[in-house]
Amino acid sequence: MTEQGELTELLGSISSKYGYDFTEYAEASLKRRIAHFMISNRIDSIRALGEYILKEDAFFEQFVQEITVNVTEMFRDPAFYDSLRKKITERLATYPFIKVWIAGSSTGEEIYSIAILLKEEGLLERSVIYATDINQKALQTAKEGIYSFANMKSHTTNYIKSGGRHSFSDYYTAKYGGVLVDRSLRQNIVFSAHNLAVDKSFNEFQLILCRNVLIYFNQNLQNKVLNLFYESLCPFGFLALGNKESLLFTDRREMFEEVDKKERIFIKTG
Repeated sequence: MTEQGELTELLGSISSKYGYDFTEYAEASLKRRIAHFMISNRIDSIRALGEYILKEDAFFEQFVQEITVNVTEMFRDPAFYDSLRKKITERLATYPFIKVWIAGSSTGEEIYSIAILLKEEGLLERSVIYATDINQKALQTAKEGIYSFANMKSHTTNYIKSGGRHSFSDYYTAKYGGVLVDRSLRQNIVFSAHNLAVDKSFNEFQLILCRNVLIYFNQNLQNKVLNLFYESLCPFGFLALGNKESLLFTDRREMFEEVDKKERIFIKTG
């Protein structure tokens, strides 16, 4: 069997045993991450990798943690948050209760950025933020809300550029050798594992954010996930994607209108 055939077989076995479907992830990116994982763990073949993964659940969890992408920061792409603040929050304010889904929430920096924005707009108390990710370790980091102090300078710069209205230091305290996000930001967040490749819609939302996640999926899975978001949005709900992602190749593209073309914010109209 060729290496490609062995990889296809392994991904199928992972899906069958663990319910994690990586078969429609972008192939080149997935192969790079698997190759890096194999080098880091001194594994010289796909066959050997499969033996470890399918026999040891703990090793599989390590595999998931390392091949799922967790690169983020608070108020990443400040212009995006500035656009949300100026173009979306006023419309969200018309709802008596606001549900936000952050899909692919990673280690939580985006979650708390949204919580801060909603708090400053007077909306957090009547909002629930559903933070989901496939990576359990990343979710635990997000839930704990403890981050490196070394990153606070760049986070603060992003916050100011995004239109932040207070001192960023108001939202965290020095603790545990780093910084702890303020409790007021964490109390309206629900953390849960969710696999975009296989799991279904679980609520109706006014705003869904899935930024810089779809780029790691192939076109078929992108379309499937965008249909999931369409089904999960209320009428005239908002969808925010990453700046390299679009609705161009989805069969739902006619059901959305652009709110901000540059920042990839859309409203469900159909």
